[in-house]
Amino acid sequence: MDNGQLLTFIQTQARTLGFSQIGVAPVNLSSAEPGLLAWLAAGYHGDMTYMASHGLKRARPAELFPGTMSVITVRMDYLPRTLTEGWQKVEFERLDQHDEGVVSIYARGRDYHRVLRSRLQALATKMEEAIGPLAYRAFTDSAPVMEAELATRSGQGWRGKHSLVLNREAGSMFFLGELFVNRSLPTMPITSEHCGRCDACMQICPTQAIVAPYKVDARRCISYLTIEHAGPIPLELRPLMGNHIYGCDDCQLACPWNKFARNSTLADFDQRPGLVGQSLSRLLAWTEDEFLRYTEGGPVRRIGHERWLRNVAVACGNALRQAGVDTKALQTALAARLDASSTLVVEHVQWALAQSSVIAQDSTQTAS
Repeated sequence: MDNGQLLTFIQTQARTLGFSQIGVAPVNLSSAEPGLLAWLAAGYHGDMTYMASHGLKRARPAELFPGTMSVITVRMDYLPRTLTEGWQKVEFERLDQHDEGVVSIYARGRDYHRVLRSRLQALATKMEEAIGPLAYRAFTDSAPVMEAELATRSGQGWRGKHSLVLNREAGSMFFLGELFVNRSLPTMPITSEHCGRCDACMQICPTQAIVAPYKVDARRCISYLTIEHAGPIPLELRPLMGNHIYGCDDCQLACPWNKFARNSTLADFDQRPGLVGQSLSRLLAWTEDEFLRYTEGGPVRRIGHERWLRNVAVACGNALRQAGVDTKALQTALAARLDASSTLVVEHVQWALAQSSVIAQDSTQTAS
């Protein structure tokens, strides 16, 4: 089949595999290199040294996988099937339940790396069955790949001011993946930008991590702090993290385009018991065995039990500063972790317990 027929074939097969859309991007990303270098030079990648370790290979697909002539990009909607219209309001209300731990929506189901990678592999297999031997490599947030850049250059959408890819029909609640192939395919037209003057994502960010339109300082981002960052969370940022314990969706919740976000067609992204609607005191009490059981096959497991307890402890401290929470339950749960073997956990538990004193001092000063 010719390239046009092959592209139609790929689109049809992708839909049967659960992908929401495919695109084709060129391999020349040289115009993105200055922005990448400036972002790295500013130190915005924080502890994510892997972002810099591959140099400009991240912007050069043909160097990452020699022989690459085209990049097939895919996106997959991930809103759980049970979330209905008005889900953004429901999630905002969850953030106001101060003694409930909030896990980012994408992380409440199965690990997306596994889901997308296996289906990208299946897509490549179907291509080989149709056209014969094919040199390819599949990626999904697991290698030095400029995923958002490739997605925008393949017509999947445009970059929002929060730096995520936005699609007019699907918002931003989707995963991205890529197939680097040694076949030249017709590229897709680029989508125009539709954010206009809106800066809702920038205004709502609790830690003001979006330092300028399209520029995120990961060192301040709650997703980075709760997932990628391994050490102590900076003291000045802890009170700003609220009850986020793994990731953060705030900038996406505020985005008007996400009223068009679509539910996944796959059971893989259904919300798992234990990661939604749980009290912080209960989550802090999880043993390592419980943590492994509740997070089996999901993305949360990658941070390990120690970082999980660190994150939950910070959320407990923030809850203690709020009215209407069960302070006794929180304090009891925190006190039970004071003998933890991890100095990282103990330090954050001690900070959390001290928040009761902080609120008491504030009340005294106000009264006087």
